[in-house]
Amino acid sequence: MPTSTHVPVLLEETIEALSVQPGGRYIDCTLGGGGHAAAILERSSPGGQLLGIDADPEAIRAARKRLGAYRSSSLLVNRNFVDLQATCIKYDFFPVHGILFDLGLSSLQLNGDGRGFSFQHDAALDMRFNPEQEITAADIVNKYSEDDLDHLIRKYGEEGFSHWIARRIVKERPIETTLQLAQVVEQAIGRRRGRIHPATKTFQALRIAVNQELEHLEAALRQATELLGSEGRLVVISYHSLEDRIVKKFMQRESRDCICPPGVPACVCGHRARLRLVNKRVITPSRPEIKFNPRSRSAKLRVAARIFEPDGYHGSSGEPDMLYTTEAFGWRKPALLEKIRMVFLAA
Repeated sequence: MPTSTHVPVLLEETIEALSVQPGGRYIDCTLGGGGHAAAILERSSPGGQLLGIDADPEAIRAARKRLGAYRSSSLLVNRNFVDLQATCIKYDFFPVHGILFDLGLSSLQLNGDGRGFSFQHDAALDMRFNPEQEITAADIVNKYSEDDLDHLIRKYGEEGFSHWIARRIVKERPIETTLQLAQVVEQAIGRRRGRIHPATKTFQALRIAVNQELEHLEAALRQATELLGSEGRLVVISYHSLEDRIVKKFMQRESRDCICPPGVPACVCGHRARLRLVNKRVITPSRPEIKFNPRSRSAKLRVAARIFEPDGYHGSSGEPDMLYTTEAFGWRKPALLEKIRMVFLAA
């Protein structure tokens, strides 16, 4: 299989988890090469619509070519999913039947596009999804203190040798390219043991820090929940424990009526469940898929469905849920939409 081929991970499992139906509206928050998006549009035809979002302008360009046959039923937006709710308000795209987050890097980013996501190709230490961001991986590597590098690599890479790596980086600076950095990490902790390159966790940590991935994920999950109609599906594919932990905790918390700490005699939080767990156990790729696409081996898929209280209220504020008054399997009400738009404009 050519390395440039974009292979969507857990494709059939994702379509099933989203419960894609003809005429439905869906959001792909991490458009990438457009593999999942193309399958969603095919299954939701006739009448289906898709909003595709990606922080990477190159991904938008690639997906636009792949989805050319669905030009009239898809809208592709170059924006970070941390702005999910604002994007949906701008384009009048809510409530929706399903929202997908595929948190892995796309083949476009991994296969030597010159931005330094992978140490398999020599490139500048950039790692920005959006080239308009200010901070790059080179800025972190060459300007952060040894203590800050140690903390970052340990926190975002879960790297047990972070102290030695940080010390070696500071000693060898300036470091400008991916191969330079990979060699420095090897010098710090030794060569490859098994199939995992010793620089893998360090590169992961830098990419997460540059793009604020974990902070943006938490914010986006909250927004996604608000945008789903009744029984709309939230589907997330993660690739490392930090992401999966955030997704798992979020779905578990939002599927409970009370989130008070253990030992509290009576509920004081006022929290009400907004999600229902669809798969109690995480979904992982089959052996044939892993053999065909080794990059899928660490993927974990979690699914939850949006629920509403019978009286149309949720949460501790006692305010009516704006999306409850619209049907998930029908079009929005223009009058309600205009009220919501006015609220956002006044904020």
